[in-house]
Amino acid sequence: MTQQANPALEFREIRKSYGSIVAVGGVSLTIERGSFVAMVGASGSGKSTLLKTVNRLVEADSGTVSLEGRDVASLPLPALRRRVGYVFQSVGLFPHMSVGENVAIGPLLAGDRLSSARITELLELVELDPAFASRMPDALSGGQRQRVGVARALAGGSHLLLMDEPFGALDPVTRAALGESVSALHRELGLTTVMVTHDMAEALLLADRVLVMDRGEVVADEVPHALLDGAGGAVAQRLVAVPRAQADRLAELAR
Repeated sequence: MTQQANPALEFREIRKSYGSIVAVGGVSLTIERGSFVAMVGASGSGKSTLLKTVNRLVEADSGTVSLEGRDVASLPLPALRRRVGYVFQSVGLFPHMSVGENVAIGPLLAGDRLSSARITELLELVELDPAFASRMPDALSGGQRQRVGVARALAGGSHLLLMDEPFGALDPVTRAALGESVSALHRELGLTTVMVTHDMAEALLLADRVLVMDRGEVVADEVPHALLDGAGGAVAQRLVAVPRAQADRLAELAR
């Protein structure tokens, strides 16, 4: 792939172990601005660990992560995390704070108070009624809470969106709808998006580049149509086989 002088992200020989367990074993890769990248792999393959080295939720044992040409280790944590939007699998909304307060918490901690107009704009971006700003998180559905999580990740104005299994706890219909919403936001806002998922179908449908991880290494780096054509090796093709087999069974049922 064509590389830019200052890509959105660059990982150089990233290694992370937990005792004798190697979580990430020397990963090097570049993620260009404007791309939508999915990291796919089984549980324990290292994908979430690698993602978390970007905003230093995990500190790598060795190697460097660069954000738009700057080593993330050289940036103060508050400044780094203002530049990176992060969506957790568990959402992590503060239960004692309203939706609007949750959306605004990142900028507030950085000394910037969001206006009600900006909170309204962020809620509308994720297809929520602005009236939700006054609601408490326990009054929302799972999908609505995750939309609030996306709005919170975008509140600082970052053009880098990291998502760690963002739709894993949602029902299939809500999951599909939220995936389409995030894809539309990616295009509309010109984001660079990196999504960790164990669902190969989700990766193929949403991303323009798929990284397959296994045992702490990137074992495939392909565009979706190449994976569907058989590229990427054995591990990748085992993951592709699952949605392909499901599609075949559905086709048989429709006959």
